[in-house]
Amino acid sequence: MTSDPSFQRPGLVRDGVYGHLRRAVLDGEIAPGERIGEVELGERLGVSRTPIREALMRLTQDGLLVAEANRGVRVRTISATEARDTYVVREELDGLAAALAATHHTSADAAALKTALADLNAAPETDYREQTRLDLAFHRAVTLAAHNAALTDLARDLEQRIALIKHQTRTYNAHPQTDAQHAAILRAVLDREADAAREAARVHVRTFATLVLEDLGELK
Repeated sequence: MTSDPSFQRPGLVRDGVYGHLRRAVLDGEIAPGERIGEVELGERLGVSRTPIREALMRLTQDGLLVAEANRGVRVRTISATEARDTYVVREELDGLAAALAATHHTSADAAALKTALADLNAAPETDYREQTRLDLAFHRAVTLAAHNAALTDLARDLEQRIALIKHQTRTYNAHPQTDAQHAAILRAVLDREADAAREAARVHVRTFATLVLEDLGELK
């Protein structure tokens, strides 16, 4: 088995394995429902099973993996109920983030937001994983522009759930309304129109919540 060139052995191997696997899950390289074999992974990364086990345990505690008796570990899948609950919270948090960003963003934030959206719009139409990564990066930039540490912490956990949902459903990044809705959020934030920014963000979340729930069977 060939070694994984994207894995760089750090000073603390367990931390490096953890970071590598976390990125692989959140980037969709390891898909929801996919099982992770300790032996195969250890051979691919060139490390012993001990740091692999430690990393898998941490990722299970993070809510990214699920350990099943006699069946090993797999990437967690999201139920329709959990997706619905996630989007209910996301609508409120994204709306708040956009409103606060409209009020508190700096010139550096404005430049970062423009760059994030330009990068997202330039993502290849056929590369779903890259689209997802850049979509999450744009929404993260909005949250960072709000300059609210508590909100940033809450959004970080929520982003993890959204990443799992996106990689599980894999149908929505190129939806016709995506570009227009992102542009509306950015425009309202840059114009310092807090109410408009909040509503634009909430509309965007509601649009995709409906699509996700239809895909997962809740609205059929």
